[in-house]
Amino acid sequence: MSIEELLDRRAVTPRLSARSKRQALSLVAETAARRFGLDAGEVLDALLAREQAGSTGVGSGVAVPHAKLEGLDRMHGVFVRLEAPVDYDSVDGQPVDLLFALFAPPDAGADHLRALARVARLLRQADLREQLRHAHTTDAIYALLAQPARPSAA
Repeated sequence: MSIEELLDRRAVTPRLSARSKRQALSLVAETAARRFGLDAGEVLDALLAREQAGSTGVGSGVAVPHAKLEGLDRMHGVFVRLEAPVDYDSVDGQPVDLLFALFAPPDAGADHLRALARVARLLRQADLREQLRHAHTTDAIYALLAQPARPSAA
């Protein structure tokens, strides 16, 4: 599944202000609710329940929160860049400013895992993270995320 299939440019927000992990997830939930016709409270509850199982902060200022939700017919993504990083209980202890949230229907199974792996691989690229942090518009961020996969150096 390509990033273009997961992420609509209207689900990209280049600058949001949050003071905490919970507030950042709440902003992600509000974006997902508006974009995909869901209830923001239910989306937030699902994200927080997933965080209880373990932080989705994968390191280097990146988080990949995710949840399975009733009312979806396919995988969807939301990308948010925070104005300032927030403490996120990440695996490396670093605060998070880049969040790529994934939302799947309850029966997504392996598609959900493949999408998570795809996003994690994409955001593992240090140069891409840096470009995302300096992009100023929705279109610029979307173009960076949707560009063809680059081979990684060994």
